[in-house]
Amino acid sequence: MKRKEKSQPKNDTRFISDSLQLESSPEGTWNRMALVTTAEVCDANPQLIVSGELRALQPVFQIYGRRPVFSGPIVTLKVFEDNVLIREFLEEKGNGRVLVVDGGGSMRCAILGGNPVVQAQNNGWAGIVVNGCIRDVDEINGCDIGVRALNSHPMKANKKGIGEKHVPIAIAGTRISDGEWLYADTDGILISRTELSV
Repeated sequence: MKRKEKSQPKNDTRFISDSLQLESSPEGTWNRMALVTTAEVCDANPQLIVSGELRALQPVFQIYGRRPVFSGPIVTLKVFEDNVLIREFLEEKGNGRVLVVDGGGSMRCAILGGNPVVQAQNNGWAGIVVNGCIRDVDEINGCDIGVRALNSHPMKANKKGIGEKHVPIAIAGTRISDGEWLYADTDGILISRTELSV
C-alpha cells in the first residue's frame, strides 16, 4: 500500500533548503526536509549577513506564478529590452535552477512573456527573477513556477539577441554572481554565496 505525500498549504511561505533536498522512501513517496522561511534564515545567520555572504534584495519585486516559494542555484543574464537570450536559456533543462535577469530596470516593455514561462515550467526551472517587466500575467500566474518582476507591461521586447550570459549583475541593491544561491518566499529574496544548510 502506498502512502500519500502530505501536501503543503498553497499559502505556505516556507521553502526547502539544502537544494530542495527530498528523501525517498521505499514506497516511492517523498518527504520534504528542513522547511524554513527567509526571515528565519536571516535571524539564524547574522554572521553571514555581516560578512556579505547572505544578502537580501531590496523589496522592489512583484510576485507572479503559482509558486511563491522557490530556491535554487543562480544563472545570470544581462539584457536590455531584448528577450532572445532569455528564451534560449529557458529552452534548456532547468534542473531546479533560478534564472536571474538584469533587464536594466526598463519599464518601457516586457522582456518575459507567457510562452517562455510555460517552457521554463516544463523544463524544470525553479524560478525566474526579472529586473524589468513581464506580460501575459494571467498565463504566468497559472504556471507552477516562481516569477518575480518589477511590474507588467503590454509591449513586447526587441529580438536582436544582444546580452551577456553568466556575468555578475547588480539588481535591487545587490551584486549577484552566476552559481550563487537564491531563496525566495513571500517575505522577500535572499542571495547566498553558497547553498544554505539550516
